Amino acid sequence: MQAQFKIEYASAARELAIDIDTLVVAGWAGRDLAAIEHHIEELAAIGVPRPSSVPLYYRIGHNQLTQADTVQVVGPHSSGEIETFIFAAEGQLYVSIASDHTDRKLESHSVALSKQICPKPAGRSAWLYAEVEAHWDELMVRSWIEENGQRVLYQEGPLSTLRTPRELISGYLAATGLAQLPDGTGMSCGTVAAIGGIRPANVFEMELYDPRLQRSLKHSYTLQILPEVA
Repeated sequence: MQAQFKIEYASAARELAIDIDTLVVAGWAGRDLAAIEHHIEELAAIGVPRPSSVPLYYRIGHNQLTQADTVQVVGPHSSGEIETFIFAAEGQLYVSIASDHTDRKLESHSVALSKQICPKPAGRSAWLYAEVEAHWDELMVRSWIEENGQRVLYQEGPLSTLRTPRELISGYLAATGLAQLPDGTGMSCGTVAAIGGIRPANVFEMELYDPRLQRSLKHSYTLQILPEVA
């Protein structure tokens, strides 16, 4: 999938086009066992089996990555969750945001299939990872959903609760035998708990906020629900 990003540096900006040919979702990426267990129990409440190990690296078809404002899903059972999105290009790492949109009904049968079946909406702006790596733990992720006609805070938390991109990349490379993340590889890096429990919504808005440099990456998308026929 060819993605187009506006790279926003601390003092400049430029456009970057990149072919994402490898898409990975790093699951169960909490930094401490208590946080991981909370998310496992959150998903267990809707019938999702416990993971075999943590973290896990789910390979997703790169054609599922999208930067569109509207995405189509089958049935009313899916929901989004904000994740930082690390991708390699020109020998460097960049960070954007993406939603690990997941079919929650299918998730109780297979987590891997529930992730693969849904599009993965990503933002159109990114930062050079080197500009935020030193204060990564200070960054905040937030998401909002539309519920009963109201904009409702759905997720909020610091990245200090999640494993760092370097740690997740290292774990992924160890399993693949690669020496470094190849250009064209994108990885979403885990999420924080949903406020009030996981639930579907037709509008999903997300933000990565950098309090040190006073800037944000934002993206939102709307669902079109396709009929679920037997």
